[in-house]
Amino acid sequence: MKKILLAGLAFAAPLAALAQATPTPNRLDGSGIVPNASPLPRPGSYGETELDILGSYYQQNGDHSAVEGGIGSQHLTDVAPTILLNVPLDSTTRLAANVGIDYYASASSDKIDQVMSSPSSADVRYHADFGLAHVLADKLTTVGAGLGVSKEYDYLSFNLVGSWARTSRDGNRQLSVSGQAFIDKITLITPAELRVGGTKNKKYGSDNRQSFTLSVVYAQVLSKRLQASVSIEPVAQRGLLSTPFQRVYFFDSSPELGTPGALGTALAEVLPRLRYKYPASLRLTYYATDLVQLRGFYRFYNDNFGIRAHTLELEVPVKVSPFFTLYPFYRYHTQTSADYFAPYLAHSVTNEFYTSDYDLSAFSAHKAGLGLRYAPLYGLGRFKIPLGHGVTKFKSLDLRYGYYRQTTGLTANVVSFDLSFVMP
Repeated sequence: MKKILLAGLAFAAPLAALAQATPTPNRLDGSGIVPNASPLPRPGSYGETELDILGSYYQQNGDHSAVEGGIGSQHLTDVAPTILLNVPLDSTTRLAANVGIDYYASASSDKIDQVMSSPSSADVRYHADFGLAHVLADKLTTVGAGLGVSKEYDYLSFNLVGSWARTSRDGNRQLSVSGQAFIDKITLITPAELRVGGTKNKKYGSDNRQSFTLSVVYAQVLSKRLQASVSIEPVAQRGLLSTPFQRVYFFDSSPELGTPGALGTALAEVLPRLRYKYPASLRLTYYATDLVQLRGFYRFYNDNFGIRAHTLELEVPVKVSPFFTLYPFYRYHTQTSADYFAPYLAHSVTNEFYTSDYDLSAFSAHKAGLGLRYAPLYGLGRFKIPLGHGVTKFKSLDLRYGYYRQTTGLTANVVSFDLSFVMP
């Protein structure tokens, strides 16, 4: 059920960025890039405990379900509450924690069993990530380490991360390097008609996948108004990269398939067990005036599956008042098709690898929306927590809405929020 949530999590990523949260689920976005999932504390004051309560509601519709071989409903809803905690242990060390769940209901995964409202129609994913960051004696170098776990019905993932960052003495330049490893165990589940020993025998063992990411980011202040950063984030994956409950239908025939295109004559998706990804990006922030910023982002991506992608994004925060900011945003993404993709009834049984997952198809996508941030100088309110010490400040509120549309016909809406608190 991993790939069903791709678009939704791609939408959730900007919300995490709002809170400068670091841990995110081990998922891929629309271009096949593993998002930054480092569970390391974010930079900032080492004297305050920071708590963020995040949540999002995501809903999508389309008619190219990979579970049904490139046809059928892609309707999906996802609710994802998350708690982020950033705690100073002393003047140079911080602890970060990210704990949350994703609850989703999917029309396409319901078709694994070809029985409406089957157990596969909904699932819950639990995740937790923890990290430590420490500033060295030179006050310019920060090192960090972290670990995390994610669990759902057919999937168990562990991750480890380490990082190093050094800032120049004048504070105008920074080089950061981080590496992360994901160790995943996948329970193998096939469509009902492909199961050996009857339709109730949906599980037939397990397989493994390992993902290794390296992130190198160089950031520099170019002038009083302009800041820039460049990054490369190569990824290597090996193991099970296909999804065994996603069907593929063929235009020709074989003794195993019977009549071409007939219901129940599918095979499960098969993809290579090794994948390399090579994204590189540029980010610019320009302070046009004291009230208006321009934030631009460009990413180039390619991989050994044959996908080439370009992503452009622009966000324009406008300070309406000293405490209230609006930020309209727009994102454009375009990619070529993977070598192994073909739509319903377009594959041949002679193909070694095959998929009808439209996340690996050629498409362009547009995402547009509006966010708002309200952060009064003295916070939105103050209150005491039972059994706590001191006063907790409700620091800021962020709300964000986005609309997404692909040329494949997939559309989606997402509403997300971030409640930020400072604790004594």
